[in-house]
Amino acid sequence: MNAASEVWQVEGHALQVSHLEKLFWPDAGFTKQDMLRYYLQIAPVALPHFRDRPVTLRVFLEVTSGASFYQRELPSHAPSWIAAEVYHPRTGDSGAKTPRAITTPLINDAASLIWLANGGCVEFHLWSARAPHLDLPDQAIFDLDPGENVPFSRVLEAGLRLREHLESLGIASYAKTSGGRGLHIYVPLAPVHTYVEVRQWVSATAQHLAADYPTFIAVAHGATHRGDFVTIDYAQNSIGRNTVASYTIRAGASIPRVSTPLSWEEIAANIIRPDDLTPDVVLERMQRYGDLFAPALLANQRLPGTH
Repeated sequence: MNAASEVWQVEGHALQVSHLEKLFWPDAGFTKQDMLRYYLQIAPVALPHFRDRPVTLRVFLEVTSGASFYQRELPSHAPSWIAAEVYHPRTGDSGAKTPRAITTPLINDAASLIWLANGGCVEFHLWSARAPHLDLPDQAIFDLDPGENVPFSRVLEAGLRLREHLESLGIASYAKTSGGRGLHIYVPLAPVHTYVEVRQWVSATAQHLAADYPTFIAVAHGATHRGDFVTIDYAQNSIGRNTVASYTIRAGASIPRVSTPLSWEEIAANIIRPDDLTPDVVLERMQRYGDLFAPALLANQRLPGTH
């Protein structure tokens, strides 16, 4: 084998990894091999959040500033040991263009993660429900998108205001960067609510925040990234929609940035910036803090006013 191709032993599977020299982020000198090694090292904290959630793959064939495509189905040449769940779209499902069944990949182990990443998948986007109960989300997601003129410090402030409101309702929430300029606030739920119920509650909560802070918080109505506002997008809370996973590397910047869980103390201190959260930094944080999102796996909350 030359340096560009190796066989990695991952959880009992011999994985042929190839084109390791490919510069996915040329300006940063960050190669495909660097990406695969990051995903292998981060797997212990990332996989509990991936487990049994259908994943949409964002695949790049060359540099991450180039062309990409989203893939919802498990590749036809995937090995049989990669888990999958068959989803039958219904008329009116978000994103469902046909009633044809879709075999969605599930990333339940490190070998599956590395096999898919070796195929060019840089970003992993997860559903907010777990198989087999794909119509019952166990997360409510607030997607905070900044307008062009909004600094990240303002996004953090909007996240704090949202957390304060949720705390007043007795609801715990957890934050992570989007990997770009946004912030994702997760409310873990018992899987007993419909997508419609969750989406309506997130929308109502966003409207409440926008009314309380009309100068810098707005609710998405088809468009986000509005000027001087932090826009709360609630449409992610729909069946078939997905949000970038914790610990996923994001494309679109000159350096690889990671969608990274943050503590509320860090957010209040207003010292974290997206460019700080590179793969090496995130691996160091994993060693220092463990998984800051781990408590979200244990929560069993219900929407206010329900039993």
